[in-house]
Amino acid sequence: MPVTAGRLLSTRGAPPRRRLLDRLLARPSLVSVAGLAVVVVLFGLRAPGLLSAGGLAGVLDVAALLGIGAVAVGLLLAGGHFDLSIGTLAVSTAVLTGVLAGPGEWDIWAALGVSLAAALAVGVLNGWLVVRTGLPSFLVTLATALVLQGTTLAGMPLLAGAPRVTGLDEAPGWRSAAALFGSTAEAGGGVFAVSLLWWAVLTIGAGWLLWRTRFGNQVLAMGGARRAARELGVPVARTTITLYALTAAAAWLIGTLTLVPVASVAATPALATAIDFVVVAVIGGCLITGGHGSMAGAAVGALLYAVARRGVELSGWDPRWSQALLGVLLLVALMVSGGVRGRLRAAPRS
Repeated sequence: MPVTAGRLLSTRGAPPRRRLLDRLLARPSLVSVAGLAVVVVLFGLRAPGLLSAGGLAGVLDVAALLGIGAVAVGLLLAGGHFDLSIGTLAVSTAVLTGVLAGPGEWDIWAALGVSLAAALAVGVLNGWLVVRTGLPSFLVTLATALVLQGTTLAGMPLLAGAPRVTGLDEAPGWRSAAALFGSTAEAGGGVFAVSLLWWAVLTIGAGWLLWRTRFGNQVLAMGGARRAARELGVPVARTTITLYALTAAAAWLIGTLTLVPVASVAATPALATAIDFVVVAVIGGCLITGGHGSMAGAAVGALLYAVARRGVELSGWDPRWSQALLGVLLLVALMVSGGVRGRLRAAPRS
């Protein structure tokens, strides 16, 4: 009681500005909210088409895939880990699906099942290597990404006979797969992809998992103080491997949502995409040091990225300006997060 009373007296006696600052710093996801408001106003004035139904559909189309990856990476960051292989794994699993359903003439659902199993195997391997070796997850997953990228780029022409596989809509079972992963809906002149629904469901589910379940408590404990969490009985190894498996499943979903709408796939480098996922998650309030994650913030961060990119394109600016803007926001988010960890013990949710 003395500690609680002291805290209450300290808070009540603090100047109003200091109390407001403490509340803002306890919610790092507000950086993404403020950034989103700025870019919406800026590009809404520069390119009014951005705020139309068609412009909104274009923004959400970009944000959905980015948001799915950012939510998965955000869960990992909350547990104190990185994954730089998610972008490459998304491409690799899509290529595997395309090779099996195209030249291999498999049923599309069998091909998707095999590629999902392969993705989960890579995720489990990543988690096992991080736990077993004790090496930084940044390095482990970078190595995995390079192996996957080289194997995919070199192996696809050998297996498919071409750098791109097309005509996948002729595979058995394609119609049902297209309905689940490639359908669209038109509203107000804008065409909205089903990936938006996947993004919303996964964001809500991940937020519930992190803040309302025992597994989420284990993730946050592990990210905040791994040694103490292990001493308190948290299954650190199992939790880590599970997180990487979930990230791998998200990579497979991103690859599938990219492949199915166009019924084709090509092997392309994807390391930059993984960096984007991390940037968006951090801007959204997921601490890079672990111990806290905001799935809603990660979703807002994805929207911020998408609005900035589409706004720059519609304004006729050099596309590199969107990267510069995201870099500035990332620096702001990192500076805010430096003073957040202590305050999150008093106000842990954002």
